[in-house]
Amino acid sequence: MPTAVLVLYYSRHGATASMARQIARGVESVAGCEAWLRTVPEVSAIHDPLADDVPADGAPFVEQEELADCDGLMLGSPTRFGNMAAPLKHLLDSTSGHWLSGALAGKPAGVFTSTSSLHGGQETTLLSMMLPLLHHGMLISGIPYSESDLVRTQTGGTPYGASHLAGPDSQRALDEIESNLCRAQGQRIARLAQRLSA
Repeated sequence: MPTAVLVLYYSRHGATASMARQIARGVESVAGCEAWLRTVPEVSAIHDPLADDVPADGAPFVEQEELADCDGLMLGSPTRFGNMAAPLKHLLDSTSGHWLSGALAGKPAGVFTSTSSLHGGQETTLLSMMLPLLHHGMLISGIPYSESDLVRTQTGGTPYGASHLAGPDSQRALDEIESNLCRAQGQRIARLAQRLSA
């Protein structure tokens, strides 16, 4: 069976989804690996369900079983005041069963984010996403400086994980370096997942 890396994200304006697709390309560039591209629904203070069970377009919603069954995880969110967005946090808050069973312990994981401003909390958002993964016993990996694009980037990209500057209107597309770093991180987690699952 192929080594499966779950690329799980929340995206409001599409930038984080674009990053997720580049990360999935990186995962699938490693022979014997496949990417499971998944998203999460919006959350609301209103108790009646507002979203359909299946999104109208894009990646399907993640199932709890996919978290347990994957060999590695890439977790992505736009920045919300230097933190992950509520829909992703809501999902992570529902994983206590996986924590009790140790279902995620020992699996490799990485994180990625998109921000509207250059100093809008990229690194703190990445760190905030790492915290629950560490509690699950996951093995966190960022991007090493051996990736030459990490020292050339003028917008997104950190050693903590891939990042993207979407601009004040959230419409700036990923540039070549940001895309390269996304793919590099996907490859890295895929290779780690292969080695650890072997």
